[in-house]
Amino acid sequence: MPARGADQASGATPVSLVCCGLIGTMVDDRGMVDRAYSEAIATQGVVTGTAAYARCMAQVHQSRGQHAVDVLRPMFPDSQARAQAAHVVLDRSFCDAIGRMGVTPVPGAEEVIDKLAGAGIRICLITSFSRRVLTAVLDMLGWWDRVNLTLTPQDVPRGSPCPDLVLSAMLRLGVADVRETAVAQDAESGILCGRRAGAGIVAGVLTGAHSASRLRRAGATHLIPTVAQLPELLQAAGDPAPESAPDAPAAGTRPTSRVPSESRRAGNDR
Repeated sequence: MPARGADQASGATPVSLVCCGLIGTMVDDRGMVDRAYSEAIATQGVVTGTAAYARCMAQVHQSRGQHAVDVLRPMFPDSQARAQAAHVVLDRSFCDAIGRMGVTPVPGAEEVIDKLAGAGIRICLITSFSRRVLTAVLDMLGWWDRVNLTLTPQDVPRGSPCPDLVLSAMLRLGVADVRETAVAQDAESGILCGRRAGAGIVAGVLTGAHSASRLRRAGATHLIPTVAQLPELLQAAGDPAPESAPDAPAAGTRPTSRVPSESRRAGNDR
């Protein structure tokens, strides 16, 4: 990578942190999100083939990227207890599906992690689901040692589209200038989170929930077909990532227990 002084002299702010969405951006959805929501709302009497079901699933698609419980609350405006109960089922259903079906990275996602880490760029993975779901995904993939930080809405006062998740990543990983952060997200709320946090690059990724036009309207500074194009985008923006990652020390140490308490894995700073 070029020296920092050279980047600054050219007017570009070098990227030192990349915040990536998890499901849909780095990991293939494979329909698991819709099935989990469908099973969750069914426990509250909202079943397939009804107008209520169609409305609720439209709400799911509209609100993807927001904290899962915030997606469910408008479906049950007269009973927040029902929304909370549905969220518990969603969480369990999603984790069960991960255990049965496994998880698959988006093609090129692991190579992106290696290239960014090899370039000295810190990596934060962000999800709109619970830490239990995030733990199940990263355990399955073996990614704990490959990233610097993981965040869920449970780790911050407000989930996306508020800026808290990206701002928290900046603070925890010591970013001196918000413009040093790049965000890659597949949903409108994730794009809004990045823009509101002041990230220098907010890339809409077209492998997930929302269309290119919707991501652009939300304020995406760039659109890329998949996260595999992210290193190329950073290179074009003035912060080149190497074509192949050199050998580098591990990003950190994987937690020792598979299902620790929330406090043990709440934002696993390396």
